[in-house]
Amino acid sequence: MNKRSSNLDTPCTIDNLGMKYILFYKPFAVLSQFSPEQDKQTLKDYLFLPKDIYPIGRLDYDSEGLLLLTNDNSVKKKLTDPKFEHPKTYYTQVERIPDATALGQLRRGVIIEGVKTKPAEVELLKNDPGFPERSVPIRFRKNVPTSWLSIVLREGRNRQVRKMTAAIGHPTLRLVRVKIGTIEIGSLHPGEWKELSLSQILA
Repeated sequence: MNKRSSNLDTPCTIDNLGMKYILFYKPFAVLSQFSPEQDKQTLKDYLFLPKDIYPIGRLDYDSEGLLLLTNDNSVKKKLTDPKFEHPKTYYTQVERIPDATALGQLRRGVIIEGVKTKPAEVELLKNDPGFPERSVPIRFRKNVPTSWLSIVLREGRNRQVRKMTAAIGHPTLRLVRVKIGTIEIGSLHPGEWKELSLSQILA
């Protein structure tokens, strides 16, 4: 496991030989790209990788969690091509506690931007998942409780989880991707990464 380095001149520990698979816990307020954009943090602030290694898919700037990077195009296609319907699991903290009707709406699909989402696996978590404190705390409203949902999607529309929970009247306060297929974020903390093998990716 590797933590963020504070020295941008530190030699990269990932070489250019062969296919590479990097599991990274993207923190809040970090862009899922290496190229600079205004004064926002990017992956370059955390990872020192060969130029041919890029993220598979993306996480929004204000979302957190699992991001997979590789130079293996066949794996990129398998994990991103819609025809494979590769599952991605998110934990989302929402305002108030959704009832059975609201959860059923999410499971069956809701209309966002005129198009119905595909059926999703949705569960109300019994306990707080215990993620590390976010760099910018979520807004706290004394008289408005919050709850956590597990949502498994097999499609990847822009800001989909946030739009889905908003559509049922439970805005997302915090969003963390915890799993892509069988790959889990495990014990990583924000800003940490580890290298995986192809067998782990395709397990």
